[in-house]
Amino acid sequence: MLFFRGINAINLDDKGRFAIPKRYRDSIADACDNHLIATIDLNSPCLLIYTQDEWEVIERKLISLPNMDPQARMVQRLLLGHASEIDLDAQGRMLLPSLLRDHAKLDKQAILLGQGNKFELWSLEAWDASRPDMLNSVQQLDGQGALANLSL
Repeated sequence: MLFFRGINAINLDDKGRFAIPKRYRDSIADACDNHLIATIDLNSPCLLIYTQDEWEVIERKLISLPNMDPQARMVQRLLLGHASEIDLDAQGRMLLPSLLRDHAKLDKQAILLGQGNKFELWSLEAWDASRPDMLNSVQQLDGQGALANLSL
């Protein structure tokens, strides 16, 4: 199983391509033959990038949701509808569809953030604007619920 960690400053070219950092490329090639899936994030102005195998697990869960439930249908529509299959080229670059780039307001500078089973791709501007609020929110947590047993 792949595990993505770390933060990487990256650049997109005029065609909407960016290079996956070299430290991940061999693992991605071995795990999924360079087949990745990108979709939108429902809660933040970024994209989510999964290996094909990891995405298929999520896809099965989404497809199993009841189609008659309006909330489930909306989530299916957004996540599955925006999911785009993307192959890394010989230089380890991804070409992002313009609709996905528009959703995340990606321009030239971006942040690729490892999140375990996936990457998040943020515009540098959105990351810089959101990060202080995220840090502040984390500092306000009361240590209850899912985070109760987390010791850092």
